[in-house]
Amino acid sequence: MSMSSAVSNVSPRPATRREWWGLAVLVLPTLLLALDMTVLHLAAPHLSADLQPSSTELLWILDIYGFMIAGFLITMGTLGDRIGRRRLLLAGAFAFGVASVLAAMSTSASMLIVTRALLGIAGATLMPSTLSLIRNMFHVERERTVAITVWMTGFIVGSAIGPLVGGALLQFFPWGAVFLLGVPVMLVLLIAGPLLLPEFRDEAAGALDLPSALQCVTMMLTVIFGIKSIARDGVSLLAGGAIALGVVIGVLFVRRQRCLAQPMFDLALFANRGFSASVTAMLLTILALSGTWLMIFQYLQGVLGLSPLEAGIVMLPPALMQVAASMWVPRLARRFPPAQLVSAGLLLALPGFVAMMLVGGPASVWLLVGGALLMGVGVMPMMILGTDLVVGAAPPTKTGAAAATSETASELGMALGIAIIGSVGAAVYRRQMLDTLPAELPPMLAAAAVDTLGGALGAVQQLPPPLAEALLNAARNAFSEALHVNAVIGAVIMVATAVIAAVFLRRSPVAVDGQAGRQH
Repeated sequence: MSMSSAVSNVSPRPATRREWWGLAVLVLPTLLLALDMTVLHLAAPHLSADLQPSSTELLWILDIYGFMIAGFLITMGTLGDRIGRRRLLLAGAFAFGVASVLAAMSTSASMLIVTRALLGIAGATLMPSTLSLIRNMFHVERERTVAITVWMTGFIVGSAIGPLVGGALLQFFPWGAVFLLGVPVMLVLLIAGPLLLPEFRDEAAGALDLPSALQCVTMMLTVIFGIKSIARDGVSLLAGGAIALGVVIGVLFVRRQRCLAQPMFDLALFANRGFSASVTAMLLTILALSGTWLMIFQYLQGVLGLSPLEAGIVMLPPALMQVAASMWVPRLARRFPPAQLVSAGLLLALPGFVAMMLVGGPASVWLLVGGALLMGVGVMPMMILGTDLVVGAAPPTKTGAAAATSETASELGMALGIAIIGSVGAAVYRRQMLDTLPAELPPMLAAAAVDTLGGALGAVQQLPPPLAEALLNAARNAFSEALHVNAVIGAVIMVATAVIAAVFLRRSPVAVDGQAGRQH
């Protein structure tokens, strides 16, 4: 071992008890965001019956949150570097609590879309702030790997308890109660954060570039709007124009970042092969997973007829296995290179998608559980090692931007999965329903049934038994077909991502050698 190597190994200061207690505080936002996403999928059938959203409105309710997070993450990550990451985290926690109350009080689909958008903007302050604080609090690479694993496990635990907590709430309270889960969590964060979390900022950072922030958000929303419009209504001048406008704004955004002395989005980070490959693989992994995952709870309730609590209990084993898998990833990383571990995990998820392609009939619950288990466990190496590789590749003064890029990849992947793959599934459902819809159905009920599964289930309640049975069978078959198509798309993307990880992380300058993120 060279002298420089020895110095680099002993110089970082080990974390104290305060840092580890601070990590417990930083897990709270990840726990909350996972709860928020999971319980919303559970609540989708209930809010659909209450608010009567169209299929487009329902998709916006589900994914406007992810869109706004993806659009604002880069802005909020760089803002945290400038004003202080703890200050931004606490401000975002307060805003998230207020927006949660407003979402719970929504009386229309439009109001819920707006409040979900506000939740997304507030949520964009939480994830990059927590991850960048971890990077600055834990300087020893082994400790940072453990810290990021714990941080990611918080997200998984939230996914695990979300169905149970949400199912129990929906069993006894209206759907709006699921949003109130964020209020006590944010109160704890607001009280404990100032006591346990240190403040970090980039002292050399300049003022926030508002034109860049506006370009970033506009680029995201116009492109996604165009994609959703094509998936629902086919190619049109409006949809094509929106995508073209987003692309032009994106080009202008990139050109502006290259010209600025202190860019909002540091494109130089992508010169690191490990950074760029990890960001791309993370985006594609979540993209493949979310397009299928969002349909599982709707299938359990709408097609198999389970209650929200029953659906939560059924999906508990896959979530618990994800928690166990996340804790094993650092141990496996001591024995296997990241390219092998990540690509093997993604290939392990592939049979899970195959299981989703086979669902149909009463026994489908076991296929859903097994498929969800394989998918959830398989993506763990990518999510944990990818995050650590991304953050570890950035200099300490740029961790906010790096963390924001990592979270942008995850949130954008989730948003695009819901928007693109979810819209394809919705189109398949509508096509199947138009082919099999009972001819005797009243026009208004027929329109609702063709639009969404929730609309079909609502229409069933208003029909005589023979006609209701025919409509219910048609809706269940159509939704099953939509799930099959989404699973095929997800499987193809997952295989492509495994190849990308195997090829581009194989010779990455950032290697995982028992300590993810170690620079060699």
